[in-house]
Amino acid sequence: MMAMSCKDGKGIMDNGKYVRYTPEQVEALERLYHECPKPSSIRRQQLIRECPILSNIEPKQIKVWFQNRRCREKQRKEASRLQAVNRKLTAMNKLLMEENDRLQKQVSQLVYENGYFRQHTQNTTLATKDTSCESVVTSGQHHLTPQHPPRDASPAGLLSIAEETLTEFLSKATGTAVEWVQMPGMKPGPDSIGIVAISHGCTGVAARACGLVGLEPTRVAEILKDRPSWFRDCRAVDVLNVLPTANGGTIELLYMQLYAPTTLAPARDFWLLRYTSVMEDGSLVVCERSLKNTQNGPSMPPVQHFVRAEMLPSGYLIRPCEGGGSIIHIVDHMDLEPWSVPEVLRPLYESSTVLAQKTTMAALRQLRQIAQEVSQSNVTGWGRRPAALRALSQRLSRGFNEALNGFTDEGWSMMGNDGIDDVTILVNSSPEKLTGLNLSFANGFPAVSNAVLCAKASMLLQNVPPAILLRFLREHRSEWADNNIDAYSAAAVKVGPCSLPGSRVGSFGSQVILPLAHTIEHEEFLEVIKLEGVGHCPEDAMMPRDMFLLQLCSGMDENAVGTCAELIFAPIDASFADDAPLLPSGFRIIPLDSGKEASSPNRTLDLASALEIGPAGNRSSNDYSVNGGNTRSVMTIAFEFAFESHLQENVASMARQYVRSIISSVQRVALALSPSHLSSHAGLRPPLGTPEAHTLARWICHSYRCYLGVELLKSSGEGSETILKTLWHLSDAIMCCSLKALPVFTFANQAGLDMLETTLVALQDITLEKIFDDHGRKTLCSEFPQIMQQGFACLQGGICLSSMGRPVSYERAVAWKVLNEEENAHCVCFMFMNWSFV
Repeated sequence: MMAMSCKDGKGIMDNGKYVRYTPEQVEALERLYHECPKPSSIRRQQLIRECPILSNIEPKQIKVWFQNRRCREKQRKEASRLQAVNRKLTAMNKLLMEENDRLQKQVSQLVYENGYFRQHTQNTTLATKDTSCESVVTSGQHHLTPQHPPRDASPAGLLSIAEETLTEFLSKATGTAVEWVQMPGMKPGPDSIGIVAISHGCTGVAARACGLVGLEPTRVAEILKDRPSWFRDCRAVDVLNVLPTANGGTIELLYMQLYAPTTLAPARDFWLLRYTSVMEDGSLVVCERSLKNTQNGPSMPPVQHFVRAEMLPSGYLIRPCEGGGSIIHIVDHMDLEPWSVPEVLRPLYESSTVLAQKTTMAALRQLRQIAQEVSQSNVTGWGRRPAALRALSQRLSRGFNEALNGFTDEGWSMMGNDGIDDVTILVNSSPEKLTGLNLSFANGFPAVSNAVLCAKASMLLQNVPPAILLRFLREHRSEWADNNIDAYSAAAVKVGPCSLPGSRVGSFGSQVILPLAHTIEHEEFLEVIKLEGVGHCPEDAMMPRDMFLLQLCSGMDENAVGTCAELIFAPIDASFADDAPLLPSGFRIIPLDSGKEASSPNRTLDLASALEIGPAGNRSSNDYSVNGGNTRSVMTIAFEFAFESHLQENVASMARQYVRSIISSVQRVALALSPSHLSSHAGLRPPLGTPEAHTLARWICHSYRCYLGVELLKSSGEGSETILKTLWHLSDAIMCCSLKALPVFTFANQAGLDMLETTLVALQDITLEKIFDDHGRKTLCSEFPQIMQQGFACLQGGICLSSMGRPVSYERAVAWKVLNEEENAHCVCFMFMNWSFV
């Protein structure tokens, strides 16, 4: 067996004698190695012919040299990797030891306070006990928020506030001022994002994280200060004043605005002081807090459409790490004023887990992403650098938030509704909004749109995991999207025929998903959606073109706690330039903590039953609660359309109906995806299970048998519970309406609710005449006297309308009078057979 040398410039002969390579020979071999590390025998022979200095070397010897060279390269890379891992583990070990020391101090403090509490409760009255209990529950908080003595707005007064902010921030970041508990689902380790914790029993919501990043402290501080670049909810941060301090630091006065995540709550703003300084050990600190009137510092008047929230001492502690990089501690502590939102949404504003996901962990992810891009510095995603792709993701998210919030200072104004306020229509014709839409596109046609319309709505969902619902919406676009609307949206911004590079990865009906980029932890995807065979104009009817959407998808991990799921997309032009105009539309699904309110039987909550603002809230729905934990979420939908101003009413009507159809589609999908959809274990829930419902089901079946001479239900048992259950699952739509001057619906089975696209709660707001068109109303008026006299009537097939305005066809229908125990008319029941959406 031949021995191999691992020293540069050496070869080996078959007779066992070593031959040294000259520097010129090594240089020639190295050049070829960088071109081709593993050349074939033909390539090696060609090298000998092309390089006279290698003519005295055997091809076999050159083969051995390349083997040795690859071996050394592999060893060098492995050594470098192990050194990097060792540095990371050393830094992580240091971080964990510090965390362990902090936890030991926290345990000691809790033991001391527990002993103090026991002694105090033995020597005081009941009233004193209550006060003591309060102080212990909020231990560590009273010294965090003292009554500040009045200060002036001079540099000395601001420096006093800044130094106090720094002390309180450090006590949270490395001390025991806040009781931190590990965030659910987060396990620290070498490959984790870091050590993430949330507060327990403190004022407001707070989250803390510490981790390692491969960037220098000054670069880390620069990234974190640019909050809009990584915090998707941040609309703007305005630096109103900068004051240098004697110790080399800076004090900044900031005004920050945050977008509202849903249409059901107002946006937030903050008036902040930010203090940047370098500590004695070389650590860089950036800390912030809200400026309040109690501090007698500079003030900022309230801003219309914003709720002023408070940031308690928060910030970043950035320490240089041996061997490069930084160790970072992040603390976010806010009071988001949850009183100002409907009670059903308050978990979003009272959850430290949500704050950790949206803010604290987002900062760490941004740092890790940029560190990876700096270390690799390669071109990905169809010839685009990672920074350009991140900018596209940011533009999609920001455009969606702008449309969702519809601020008047950006040119948005609200249109009147059509009598139903389920969908809000906003219009924007400001020049700034249209600047991007009036570009010259690759197909040579000028843009003619001079206004933008946004249709938006929100709804509550029950027992549907946001990640699963979002995945379905992403992969099965044909289940909810209308290609004609997509084509209109694309044509409005003059999308031309384009052929984008990329392989066919996954086809879902008429769409193909082309991956573009993803983040390190794969929690966010940027992709291009190819919609095949979509006509942009009447001329395309014979030869349909393909249409393309740029799409941002996040929150598809079912195990992530407190993460919202988003699907945001926008038509893109053939050029697909980095500064291409984007009109984002899409969905946002935000999970809510498990609450007492439960769903109606079709798994979709009605907003009217949950949106009570005030401390008491609406507890009536407790009567319909279900045993077991219910997962709830709020879905917000926003769709943007560019249009010509003289078509505003037509486009508004189209957009309103389109969003309503999407809502009904989502409700239907949510029903199908619900893991416990009317399961046999759960049984029927109130109000279906009430004695009145059982009685009504018995009356319906008895009256049908009396008037038509046949049984309504096949093989149903005698018990009223069995009758109700069988009636509920009947495939034909059953609906009962009252005998009033304006009949309204009072009951419907599951098929009836699906046909009307409503819930049992909202059913009573729908009148009988509302579901019929003009022809249907005339037929009903002519047949109604027969129903009351003869007891029943058979109606011919036709078209009716759901509560969302969608046409529903039915093969035939039967109407009969429902009699109570005293043989008096209680209501009229309708049964629609073989119905389907048109």
